[in-house]
Amino acid sequence: MTKESPFADTVVLITREGMGSADAILQQKLLNTYLGLLLDNESLPEAICFYTDGVKLVVEGSPFLERLSEIENKGVRLIICSTCLNYFGLVDKVRVGIIGGMPDIVEAQSKASKVITL
Repeated sequence: MTKESPFADTVVLITREGMGSADAILQQKLLNTYLGLLLDNESLPEAICFYTDGVKLVVEGSPFLERLSEIENKGVRLIICSTCLNYFGLVDKVRVGIIGGMPDIVEAQSKASKVITL
């Protein structure tokens, strides 16, 4: 019998280019550590939703592509806001996840027992 992840039925929202509201370098360092710990402990959420500046993490040139790809390959849905991608002109640069809309993000949140905003 496998132990259920403490993040089962959890959705994580990423709305920045890192974690928290500190200097950009610290934000990215914190998020990199967070994502690494999720992978190391196999404590994976049901989905991670990216909107506003968070969409910049899933596009070409992002330092997080490798970790996010590993997370996606383990079955976590990465949902990216299409409105935000269009706003920033990044639709053609998406390298991980699925492009969705606000209805997809709302659906993921409504099915979750817990929603965490980083």
